[in-house]
Amino acid sequence: MILEIDNVELNFKEKRILNGVYLKGESGQVTGLLGSNGCGKSCLLNIAFGNLKPKYKLIRIDAKPILKPLYHSKNAIILPQTNFTPNHMKIKSAFKAFRVSWAEFKNTFKGIHVTKHMKFNHLSGGERRLIETYIVLKSDKTIVFLDEPFSHLAPLHIEAIKRIISEVKQKKIIIITDHMYRHIVDISDHIYLLKNGCTKNINKLTELEDYNYLSVGSIT
Repeated sequence: MILEIDNVELNFKEKRILNGVYLKGESGQVTGLLGSNGCGKSCLLNIAFGNLKPKYKLIRIDAKPILKPLYHSKNAIILPQTNFTPNHMKIKSAFKAFRVSWAEFKNTFKGIHVTKHMKFNHLSGGERRLIETYIVLKSDKTIVFLDEPFSHLAPLHIEAIKRIISEVKQKKIIIITDHMYRHIVDISDHIYLLKNGCTKNINKLTELEDYNYLSVGSIT
């Protein structure tokens, strides 16, 4: 399956945020989206998912235009920057709602001291982010948007989430962005750089230096 987000234009008042943006994701691959803070990465993911209405967009799946927001298809899911689980929901309720195995989670993260009977507002920021990221990745959705999944996570948990991404991508389209760019570079099969309202397809890491995004020596 191939997902294409094309000709995206977004304005906030008089300021143009996105201009003719193109982004592609494919089943079995991770598409990474890099860019400086405030360049519109989160906006682009939310436009693709259907949470944000731009001036113009064209969404295609396998070359077929999709006229309704992706979330209507029930095949797509997004991990937003902010917590999406209700504060007073019990963890076991979230795992049940997403049809994800709690036992498998505990087996993967043996060192995390939470129980399924705890409520989300009793968790630390890192614990909550870890659980939310996990259930999004392990859900049955085939199109997954991840916005800052590594925020607040301990280094060991980041590496575990990266392994899970590599495992589940075989049956999913995964589009991911995070300010921790080293991890995006590490796990992505394709990388786009969002700069000056447009996306640049990055074929070589040296292009990130050419576009003045970062020094390639900092990630090698």
